[in-house]
Amino acid sequence: MRIGLTGGIASGKSTVSRMIRDRQIPVVDADIAARRVVEPGQPALQHIVKTFGEEILTPEGTLNRKVLGQRIFSNEEERLQLNAIVHPAVRRYMLEQVQAYEEQGHATVVLDIPLLFESKLTDWVQKVLVVYVPDSIQLDRLMKRDHLTKEEAEQRIHAQLSLEKKRDKADAWIDNSHTIAETEKQLDAILHQWIKA
Repeated sequence: MRIGLTGGIASGKSTVSRMIRDRQIPVVDADIAARRVVEPGQPALQHIVKTFGEEILTPEGTLNRKVLGQRIFSNEEERLQLNAIVHPAVRRYMLEQVQAYEEQGHATVVLDIPLLFESKLTDWVQKVLVVYVPDSIQLDRLMKRDHLTKEEAEQRIHAQLSLEKKRDKADAWIDNSHTIAETEKQLDAILHQWIKA
């Protein structure tokens, strides 16, 4: 079974992803894939430099995420351009990883995809699990985690589908606004129900 794991920025999806790995279920992470495909020498990075210019590189020749992030979060057209380069490369990488795990005999593979709904990738998976927190907690966590102003944090949150909408579309969701133990309990109940070893 392929399970799609998603949530919003600062909702705690990475925490849940770690919990899943701790349960010996392989996780293919879109964020890791997105970093791999833009490493120096990768075709996607060359394409990004051609599109956005050399100023999005660090002196060492790696992608300067902060500079690129500032540009694309305030420019919808450039954000779409970047997505058109990165998304196909990430998808190829992820599908290769999933197939490798399945060939190794793993019955369940989790695909950790922040923009699962936005990228219309739900047909890749049989079940969708959303990590949810209320808006106020999401905003507070993001401001603290990334040292952002309220406006900057809101800009990043609104660049994604709201957590309420994601929760409503999911097969199951975890309320991650309480303790770690509470989150683990919810995760175990859902996995037990879906996997039923």
